[in-house]
Amino acid sequence: MGLMLLRNEEADVGRCRAGNATKVMAIADKAGLPIAIHIADGSRHDVALVGETLGQLMVPAPPNLIGDRGFDSTKLAVDLQQNGIELIAPKRSNNQRRRQDGRRLRRAKRRWKVERLFAWLKQFRRIIIRWEHKALNYLGFLCLGCMVILLRHQR
Repeated sequence: MGLMLLRNEEADVGRCRAGNATKVMAIADKAGLPIAIHIADGSRHDVALVGETLGQLMVPAPPNLIGDRGFDSTKLAVDLQQNGIELIAPKRSNNQRRRQDGRRLRRAKRRWKVERLFAWLKQFRRIIIRWEHKALNYLGFLCLGCMVILLRHQR
């Protein structure tokens, strides 16, 4: 699942407003099941982590990537389009370019499936409370949680 792609075994912890934090990025399929998971320090922005998370994919890349307003970035849309992925995200108030029609944007209402994936992951106490000091160990428990979720929802 990409455990060897971490650069170091030190704690992947960054400073944020509330103190120390680790950001968990996940990509889910249309059923809300995990297909990629990645961790980084909490101070990095979501747009900067999309490429690294797509590098952790266990299946072929999806044709559409749905995100919230924070993912509305022209640079990200161009980068994803070069890889054959269309970005669907609501327009931020400071972005003047309109890239999507209303029909494609209605798919953004399915973002709740990714939030449900995080709710499923939060059923595991070891993932909620990060006791592991090494990022590789924490990522291993996240992968284990994703495997349990996949086994529970196999078709």
